[in-house]
Amino acid sequence: MLGTCLENVRRGAPLIHCITNYVTVNDVANILLACGASPIMADDIQEVEDVTALCAGLNINIGTLNQRTVPAMVAAGKKAAAMGHPVVLDPVGAGASPMRTQSVRRLLHEIPFSVIRGNVSEFKALTAGADTTRGVDAQLTDAVTESGLDAAVAFAKSAAAQLGAVAAITGAIDLVADRNTCYVIRNGRSEMGLVTGTGCQLSGLTAAFLAANPGNTLEAAAAAVASMGLAGEIGWANMAPTDGSATYRNRIIDAIYHLDGSTLDKGANYELK
Repeated sequence: MLGTCLENVRRGAPLIHCITNYVTVNDVANILLACGASPIMADDIQEVEDVTALCAGLNINIGTLNQRTVPAMVAAGKKAAAMGHPVVLDPVGAGASPMRTQSVRRLLHEIPFSVIRGNVSEFKALTAGADTTRGVDAQLTDAVTESGLDAAVAFAKSAAAQLGAVAAITGAIDLVADRNTCYVIRNGRSEMGLVTGTGCQLSGLTAAFLAANPGNTLEAAAAAVASMGLAGEIGWANMAPTDGSATYRNRIIDAIYHLDGSTLDKGANYELK
């Protein structure tokens, strides 16, 4: 059950190293604390291996990419892999620029990722060389819809097989797949797109769920995705008429803070394909 994955995070309180983008670093730290994990943010190459060695999982996010941090990401990723720790990649904006695409391909070549979490456009850039990503958002033509669900599931499984990692493709409908099985998750609110950083938060959350559930990568990733979507629903239900997007961000974090395994199992809306 997905709820067990969440309860394992709260019991284990894993320490998660995040090399993430500076637009959302505070929100990522807070979502990790809210789920019962602990964050460390360090991106200098002189210390990333030492910090990674202290942690149970690593989250790499290329949102605010620069030439200084790519070698640090590689060093941290190799260290985590050598220690048998899970590594999550958030390929923000892959395909938007040659530097971004080349950097993420280097990361994929040098680091064995456990989970890659992004939108459909980013996954197309990683798997087929498409270069039409619109910033950090999926193009409208790449949206996962009910009518195109079977094709999207097939793509998710193929991407997972090609990239050698669980593919967590998030959007209006979330897909979490390995080469054989796909969780189709229908939690969340469209208003979550009005809050900067929900995807970054989810990637950090995913690293915590993986670290607390070793050997159960697919289900742990699905539990993280469902938790974030359910938190979006709960947070929206608690909005007052005068509340706006800034309050919604906080209500999502609050919802994660109060979420327990039983609530997740009852509220997770998913099927397996």
